[in-house]
Amino acid sequence: MSQRWRVPVVDVQSDNFPELWPSMVLALRTATFVAVDTELSGLGARKLLLNPCIEERYKAVCSAARTRSILSLGVACFKRLPDKPENTYLCQIYNLTLLCTEDYIVEPQSVQFLVQHGFDFNKQYSQGIPYHKGNDKGNENQSQSVRTFFLELIRAKKPLILHNGLIDLVFLYQCFYAHLPDSLGTFTADLSEMFPAGIYDTKYASEFETRFVASYLEYAYKKCKRENCKLKDSSSQHLTIEFCNYPANMSIYIDYRHCSLEEENHSVGGGDKVPVCEKFSAYGWCPKGVKCPHSHNIDLIIDEDDKLCEKKRKKRKQKWRRQKNIGESAKEQESSGKEAELVQNGEDGPPQKRGCCEPPAATVLAEITPNCEGRPLEENTDMEAELSSDTSAQREEDLESTEGTTAQAAAVVSPSAKGNASDSEQAEGKSDVPTGIGLVNHSDTPETEAVCAAEKEKETHGLPSQGGTHRAGFDAFMTGYIMAYVWMLKKEKNTDTGAGPWLPDCHNKLYLSGKSMPLHIVKSSFSKSSKAHSQKMKVAWGSG
Repeated sequence: MSQRWRVPVVDVQSDNFPELWPSMVLALRTATFVAVDTELSGLGARKLLLNPCIEERYKAVCSAARTRSILSLGVACFKRLPDKPENTYLCQIYNLTLLCTEDYIVEPQSVQFLVQHGFDFNKQYSQGIPYHKGNDKGNENQSQSVRTFFLELIRAKKPLILHNGLIDLVFLYQCFYAHLPDSLGTFTADLSEMFPAGIYDTKYASEFETRFVASYLEYAYKKCKRENCKLKDSSSQHLTIEFCNYPANMSIYIDYRHCSLEEENHSVGGGDKVPVCEKFSAYGWCPKGVKCPHSHNIDLIIDEDDKLCEKKRKKRKQKWRRQKNIGESAKEQESSGKEAELVQNGEDGPPQKRGCCEPPAATVLAEITPNCEGRPLEENTDMEAELSSDTSAQREEDLESTEGTTAQAAAVVSPSAKGNASDSEQAEGKSDVPTGIGLVNHSDTPETEAVCAAEKEKETHGLPSQGGTHRAGFDAFMTGYIMAYVWMLKKEKNTDTGAGPWLPDCHNKLYLSGKSMPLHIVKSSFSKSSKAHSQKMKVAWGSG
């Protein structure tokens, strides 16, 4: 299963934005679904973002969105290819470097985190695509701007995929759409009309649908990729991702993520291996960052989780057999009834959904363990760690400090960091070496399996990898990959293909840290759409 791919991410900035505009808009319009990720200049007070009251939590995120900005936007367009085997997608990934033209707060810990992961602030200030926040200023919908690009995303009416997406959605609304409404009910009402095809959260899907042991982005992505490779190796139905062929003149815009199924420095055995960092293993974040003496290797973490899952499965099976034998010897005639009771009490041999639950392709996929088997659900401190790992760039390495520094859009320039801004760059992509797309001509290249010798060591949240500043772009790709995989599994399980929502169990449900229930994106009978949104909808469809 040693597969290596190259995942191309198109770097979009002010000097090539007009040139790439046609292909970007076409990618949105022809996509089956679109995944989005953001890098932010800060999040504000973490404790307020984890307020038990969801309305208060929303207000805290709104406050952050009004005073901070989006530094980069990742967009991954997944287009199902009908003339290829089922579950084959063409993926086009864009990383937009942005520059807010208004004053905004930059939190020092966010800057530190981004620079450590290769974000180039010199490039952002010199080549970032300018945008303003809040409501439109005049007739903007015909211009080629980031705000118009977001309007094109709305016009496309495609399912929108995010990971732990509430904060992303609030920032996207404030930065590219309109002033945020004061109430959460109005906000969700607006969203339900903006994205009628539905909003899907891969953190919710990983936590409550696939029941992964952990649900932070890179863990969920690598877990999906592993299981997909098992399906492929057994000649079962599996997910295939293809990329476009880029012409030579676009090579300067392309950052290739070199990806393998497992990290080259990953070894399963050996007595001298570095022990796994328990904090990072559970939440994808560690307060010690790169100075942590323990391993942040996602592959090693998944190996250990799989071993633990298998151990628990065997113990349950042995217990089930023992109780079955006792029951048979006591009352042979009632054995069937007792076995049924044992199954209901969770003593069944094969794990149920709440145990190491079996995914739809049970004979092929490895078992997937739910939270209750591996790690506890978040309490307040753990929720903060989770917020750090999952909510974009400011999921920084300091949860305590919340003070930021006010920065003028063209005033503060941080030291340039040449490297990749993807905290999960070590993650990888899942196809191979496609090389290009014509601007409007989206040709695709089939996957080829390139088995390479050891290339780069990329330990999660370790040193920045080489390449461009494509953290948001590659994170968007990972987010879309997870959703494509989950959709494939759900389709296998449910043969009912009605005209309802695209993925009913995850439709319009946003993950909420520390809550057992998601936030539902619906327009209730008690909520009205905001005036700014209603006006924006007229602009969108009046000129669309």
